[in-house]
Amino acid sequence: MGMVTRLKDIAAKAGFSVNTVSLALRDSPRIPEETRTTIKTIARNLNYTPNEVAKSLVARETRTVGLILTSVTNPVLAQVAHQVERWLSQKGYGTLFASSNNDPDEEQRVIDMFRARRVDGILAYPCNHQDLERFRQLRAGGMPVVMLVDDPEGGVDSVAIDEPAGAEKAVAHLLALGHRRIGLLDAASSKGNIKKRAGYLAALAKAGVTPEPDWIIDPREHSLEAGRRALGELLARKTGVTAVFAVNDMLALGAAHHAVTSGLRLPEDLAIVGFDNIDFARLAMIPLTSIQYEVEQLVDGAAARVLELIARAADLPPPQNVQIDPALMVRASTQPKP
Repeated sequence: MGMVTRLKDIAAKAGFSVNTVSLALRDSPRIPEETRTTIKTIARNLNYTPNEVAKSLVARETRTVGLILTSVTNPVLAQVAHQVERWLSQKGYGTLFASSNNDPDEEQRVIDMFRARRVDGILAYPCNHQDLERFRQLRAGGMPVVMLVDDPEGGVDSVAIDEPAGAEKAVAHLLALGHRRIGLLDAASSKGNIKKRAGYLAALAKAGVTPEPDWIIDPREHSLEAGRRALGELLARKTGVTAVFAVNDMLALGAAHHAVTSGLRLPEDLAIVGFDNIDFARLAMIPLTSIQYEVEQLVDGAAARVLELIARAADLPPPQNVQIDPALMVRASTQPKP
């Protein structure tokens, strides 16, 4: 049987008015329980499905939130997406997912698609952390938007991990262990995110260390293979680095693989620190020291804020910017320099 979306079809079959059917399907106490059961049974037999589009036009809400990711293969973003869906579902909201694939044009297409589908609000990881104008324009137009990265100008709501602080902790840890020549594997700055590099440089500056240009490698991607290639390039430069900070764990794990297969001992010959603290980092053959990406805290804050903005969409409050201080998780990939 085909899908039925009209209440009057159920009313004709049940012998009740459309209004009675509508109230019964919404479990109104105004309708006797026996009548409600009868109407619901007929609705199921007719394969009735509510017309959510029509309902949303009447209510002026769809009870959906759009989530923009930069990549669906990033383990941390996948974990955030999972937590966002669970959190919103508990509040009666659905989640629409889309990836920009780090392409600004695709990001704009995703935004346009979300608006066409009349989402009530948007959570977003932007392609370029330094260019958030399109998201500021959305908010100025009345769309509840919460960024999952920091907005340095404060023009749009954000709940974000304090990436400079996390990177500074990672490098300060290596410095405290006696390392002075510390490499950086950073595929993010070319995509507009300079925050982790800023933390790396800040830690070195506080220790009175001036980094050499050859210490910094742009792997161009965030994959295991990119990390493996990047460490190979860094070692080929013969810079004498004794430690490496990678801006995510996938790069760090790829680098660790290359180091071990090249005959280096971790951490005796090379110490490595990552960022995100994904499960693979904890369970690696040589467990990886990493900066914890506080997924639950991030999702709790961002999802709650976007629902607050949705509730006040007619008069959005001033933007709030919340930064979460990440913890350093020390494991076997770092130890005092001999």
